[in-house]
Amino acid sequence: MKPILEPIPLGEQQTIKGFHHVKKDFETPWHFHPQHELTYIEASVGTKFIGDYVGPYEPGELVLIRSNVPHCWRNHQQQITDSKSIVIQWNRGVIAKTPELAPVFEMLKMASKGIIFDQREIAPVIPQLKNMMQLKGQYLYLELLTVLIKLSTTTFKTLSASSFIEDLPTEYGTRMIKIHDFVGAQYHRKIYLKELADLVNMTEQSFSRFFTNMMGRSFFTFLNEYRINVAARMLLDTEDSVSQISFACGYESPPFFFKKFKDIYKVSPAKYRKNYIA
Repeated sequence: MKPILEPIPLGEQQTIKGFHHVKKDFETPWHFHPQHELTYIEASVGTKFIGDYVGPYEPGELVLIRSNVPHCWRNHQQQITDSKSIVIQWNRGVIAKTPELAPVFEMLKMASKGIIFDQREIAPVIPQLKNMMQLKGQYLYLELLTVLIKLSTTTFKTLSASSFIEDLPTEYGTRMIKIHDFVGAQYHRKIYLKELADLVNMTEQSFSRFFTNMMGRSFFTFLNEYRINVAARMLLDTEDSVSQISFACGYESPPFFFKKFKDIYKVSPAKYRKNYIA
């Protein structure tokens, strides 16, 4: 299992990188890097992990992540079409810190928790993001600065409860990658704490303490959030009954699933499906 640090080939000759991701899956594991990052989801649905945040994602989302914030996007396995995204990454310090750009730097500071923008307000910026895929050198630099200035005037909200500024120890990242992979593959069944502890060579008590310190909540609270987000997507993408979905997401009791779903989405599963499909 590779460590959490993702090297990005940016240096003296190139400080900004833009690329278009088109593959069946978002393959990158839970990771961090010393560059800032803008990610725009064009196609795909699933669950995003930003710092200690876990929640659904959908096409049209634009997320800004400051350097060193651990993150990943996991598309749902039921997805048939390719996962598509636009990603812009740039080195810290390439933009001069001037009084005129104070709103941009305030936005970047808040991005230490990961921020997501209001989709309606950022609509005029999306063509610029797409255009950046064709630009190089000074033109790419100027377009990035223009985009960041525009974004700093829009509505956005933070995602993670905790800020991430410093690099995480490699061993922590390796453990979290294993945990994320395990949950993504096994959420549909009963999971025992001992399985996770053994997976990362820790005692159950040490694992519980480690996970809570990393994610700001217990493992089983995190697992419940993950399952409910998968269930919410299944309610929209399948015709399975609510009970079938509850069992498919690892819940042994549909009434317990209903309660947990309503705790997070504030409506019943049936009402959630009706609101979005009607």
